[in-house]
Amino acid sequence: MFEFLGAGENLPFVVALTIVLLIGAIEAVGLGAGSLSHDLHLDANGDWLGWLGVGKLPLLMLLVVFLACFGIIGLVGQQLAHDHLGTLLPAVIAAPAAGIAALPATGLAARLLARVIPRDETTAIDLGQLVGLQGEIIVGRAAQGSPAKARIRDFHGQSHYVMVEPDDPAAAFSEGDEILLVRREGHLFRAISSDRPPFSNWIAR
Repeated sequence: MFEFLGAGENLPFVVALTIVLLIGAIEAVGLGAGSLSHDLHLDANGDWLGWLGVGKLPLLMLLVVFLACFGIIGLVGQQLAHDHLGTLLPAVIAAPAAGIAALPATGLAARLLARVIPRDETTAIDLGQLVGLQGEIIVGRAAQGSPAKARIRDFHGQSHYVMVEPDDPAAAFSEGDEILLVRREGHLFRAISSDRPPFSNWIAR
């Protein structure tokens, strides 16, 4: 078993599964600060993204599912190759083949997990509906050209995590600052300090 796992041809799959175990260990001891369940919101625009499971699970969890599928499919495929061909496939052949096979497996697993795993985020509202809501900078320092991560609570009390830049070129926000979203540009939001004039004044700008 150890000889099989230690074979150079199986290195990509062993590394993938090791990453999965490390992320699981970090989450288990609470060092991940809930990163599997609180992740950057991403819309599943396009059938192929939805097919892969994007929008059904947080991105980090989706990555973990893909790596697990990739590692397991790769090792099973190598074991079958060894049993029937008498040798392991080169990694340059086995890894791409396992990666392609892992895509539909990831989509299926994401759909199944989305039914049973509770989520703090919701895709029930359009991201544009976050404009006009207040939030808080939680990671980084926001300046124009250098966005930071903010937590915004929607009308249902659900959390969304978005990237924010100040609407005023001279402004900057630090962690803990309260902000008000005033515009959306793709997946980036412009914001003002929540103690600035009412949002209705900014709509007319």
